[in-house]
Amino acid sequence: MTGPDTREGAWRRFFAATAALTLAALALLYLFVAIVDPFDDLPLSPPFDRVPVASNARYAHPALARSPAFDSAVIGTSTSRLLRPAVLDAALGGARVVNLAMNAATAYEQSRMLELFARTHPHAHFVLVGLDVAWCGAGPRGVPYGPHYTPRPFPEWMYGTNRWAGYAHILNLDALEEAGREAGILLGLKREVYGRDGYTRFVPPDAQYDPARAARHLALGITFMPPGPQAPGPDGWYFPALERLRGDLARLPAATRVLLYFVPYYVGIQPRPGTPQAALWTACKARVASIAASRPGTVAADFMIPSAITRAPDHYWDPLHTRLPVADGLARELGEVMRGQPAPDMVLLAPAGAQSVPVVPAVGPGAEERTVPVDRGG
Repeated sequence: MTGPDTREGAWRRFFAATAALTLAALALLYLFVAIVDPFDDLPLSPPFDRVPVASNARYAHPALARSPAFDSAVIGTSTSRLLRPAVLDAALGGARVVNLAMNAATAYEQSRMLELFARTHPHAHFVLVGLDVAWCGAGPRGVPYGPHYTPRPFPEWMYGTNRWAGYAHILNLDALEEAGREAGILLGLKREVYGRDGYTRFVPPDAQYDPARAARHLALGITFMPPGPQAPGPDGWYFPALERLRGDLARLPAATRVLLYFVPYYVGIQPRPGTPQAALWTACKARVASIAASRPGTVAADFMIPSAITRAPDHYWDPLHTRLPVADGLARELGEVMRGQPAPDMVLLAPAGAQSVPVVPAVGPGAEERTVPVDRGG
């Protein structure tokens, strides 16, 4: 017969054993994640041949932004993510480009990525920044524009200077899942999904292009409008995100050549001339032109105009995202702009100066104009 003291002692031993086993399991899992290091972020992890595995580029791209394998970078949202580095490498005369664009990235998130690349590449050759609605939000002077983040997690600890901080952020289910994927690839059990140069095709293969489906997306008849409060008149407009970009560019090496380009939105979502929407976009483009003109080695180009690219409905999957051959053509045109050659589908904003900024063009024929404020790029 056992007494209360005996039963209490048994429970204590059971609890102690359970706690010890739990701690041991957590320690093993932590060690597994730390060794595999799925984000390639930790200073003491073994030098495995890691590849990007996180579907959220905010986690996958910091390691690429630090990598010495690249000397040039693309910054942007999904509207720039289809630019293939292999095409840009050739277009830029043998550069080694990494595409650091992130789907739906805010201007702040793009800025943090640019900061990280600039800090770790003191001899960067080229930086290309794809500008879209995320950068043109207007707001009160001196007040930072818009949300820093989207609902997608953003790991600030990956973008700072303290690499050791990562050890405090890897004991969670997400990191464990990514470590499992990375281990599977390292062991040859899983295939690589995301490109080692940051490029990943997120639209269907071009052979599966469906004109009818694309036409339904293009027939929305909206005008993409930068968000935020707007002061009465262009003289009162202030673009906080662009002022942050001005500071980011100032931190780049003086020899780094920069291209600021407005991405080629489908003509049907570009605003009509003479409207408040057109005035705001034009003011934003003028501000970008002034930023480019103030930094040597910087060019600003506007592909968000009626052109052979933007007028053709069969160039697009939706109003923001082109087909892959069109993206390759755009990459070659970006190279032409950087070489000082004329490109057929753009207007040069700078170094020609802000006076060359065109009137924002009309939408396509038959489109009903409706304004849809959005708070981030594609």
